[in-house]
Amino acid sequence: MKKILKGLLSAMVVSLSVCMANAFPDVSDNHWAAPQIKLLSEQGVIVGYPDGTFKPDDNVTRAEFASMAIKALGQQNTKVIQPVNFTDITEEYWAYDAIQKALYFELVSVEKDGDTFRPDDSVSRAESLSVAVNALTTEQISALKAREVLKKAYADSHLIPEWFLIPAGKAEILGMVVVIPSETKAKLDADRPATRAEVAAILFNMMEQAKLNPNAKLAEAMRKKTGEGFVVENATVQGSIGTIPAGSIVPVELSKFIGSQTSEAGDIYMGRAAQNFVTKDKFILVREGATLKGQLTDVRPGKWFVRNGVLVLDNAIITTNNDQTAVFSGTAQVIKDRNWFMKFVRFCFKGEKLEVPAEGFVNLKLLKPVKVDLTNGWILE
Repeated sequence: MKKILKGLLSAMVVSLSVCMANAFPDVSDNHWAAPQIKLLSEQGVIVGYPDGTFKPDDNVTRAEFASMAIKALGQQNTKVIQPVNFTDITEEYWAYDAIQKALYFELVSVEKDGDTFRPDDSVSRAESLSVAVNALTTEQISALKAREVLKKAYADSHLIPEWFLIPAGKAEILGMVVVIPSETKAKLDADRPATRAEVAAILFNMMEQAKLNPNAKLAEAMRKKTGEGFVVENATVQGSIGTIPAGSIVPVELSKFIGSQTSEAGDIYMGRAAQNFVTKDKFILVREGATLKGQLTDVRPGKWFVRNGVLVLDNAIITTNNDQTAVFSGTAQVIKDRNWFMKFVRFCFKGEKLEVPAEGFVNLKLLKPVKVDLTNGWILE
């Protein structure tokens, strides 16, 4: 069993590293949306199918798109106090929370309680682009201005629905409209269902624009989060990204007892962040409750006149409050604080036993730097 657990842990670490480099087999490197699909899949905004494919030409439902948009904006953990009632969605529906969050952040709108949301309908290009524009603070434009900019760019500008005219104009001015490259004059195809590749590109554009000009509610939610906790002394902040450098020491609370006399090399251990890890300016790097997992790598019992006990563990991964599992590479060696006399005794006679009780702490030294989006706690790899 121990070998199985060790193998599973190793496989998790390898898969976390490999998945960053692997592309979907049905999305070639020269596919027009390959960069956006790769980035969003790495960040968990979009996912492939069980057979490993992405199916870039398939359509996306309105519920799926709402869920993707909320993930793209990093707002999965937002709490909505006053939900909107729909006649075709209950609280048990898989995307209920995401749809409520999309409403809260004014990505989509409804006229009144009791409307339908049509969660299983395909999202149109017009709807997806409107959501992307609604995520932003934009300059107001007139319908006349919108028609002017759209007429220059799209052969079907005269077919654009009236409700979509101004959002489409804003999207064009901001360079957010996604059109599959072709030799003929581009078409907006407002009413056509958006493909998964188009959705990936639209969400990518939204994410980039929202970093600069989010709407009012998103701006508040996308602030760098602050709090009290363990200060990581050498952590740095650049923009919205915090970095815990290699060599940093962080305390990890263990979930079960480990000891030099009873544990064995290869044993899996789990721990948690018992408090926030924060920068000197109190920006939260890792939230309290994040779980860490690794294994004991060097365990030797203390023996009189032979050696003092040895107890070393290596951490491999972390699972954050966002349910993200990422590489978090570090090592910790358990040692005892001793006065000069006990140091002399242990040097001469040896035999010291090492142990950490459940809910006891080890100091984990990071082996690689960790970059964190300070607005949502997402670890960037």
